[in-house]
Amino acid sequence: MERTFIMIKPDGVERRLIGKIISRIENKGFNITKAKLFMPSVELVEKHYAEHYGKDFYNELVSFISGGTVMAMIVEGENCIQVMRLLIGDKNPVNATPGSIRGDHASSTTYNIIHGSDSSDTAKREIALWFGGEE
Repeated sequence: MERTFIMIKPDGVERRLIGKIISRIENKGFNITKAKLFMPSVELVEKHYAEHYGKDFYNELVSFISGGTVMAMIVEGENCIQVMRLLIGDKNPVNATPGSIRGDHASSTTYNIIHGSDSSDTAKREIALWFGGEE
């Protein structure tokens, strides 16, 4: 069974989209095996987005994610990484397909509601980072 990391970002939490997003995940037949609602530390967010360090948007992204409450989740199911990426939609909401989470709810590339791991290796790293010894 494949697992992935999904995070509803602060804009999604503030807009009260948690229930709608969880419903869409579960309606796809996936299981949420762990979830926590909390405000992540700057250090955690910096580690999560380390590959973007030095890019123009890095500081704004770290401030945005660490500046509000997120819902971090481990999602499990067959082909869940690829299917969740399709369900989430393109990171730029202008290019996100209508019907995808970002296509329906996001308004900018930074404030785009949700994050999902892009590969099995990334999922393993992100799950370990966000859930560590809790598993």
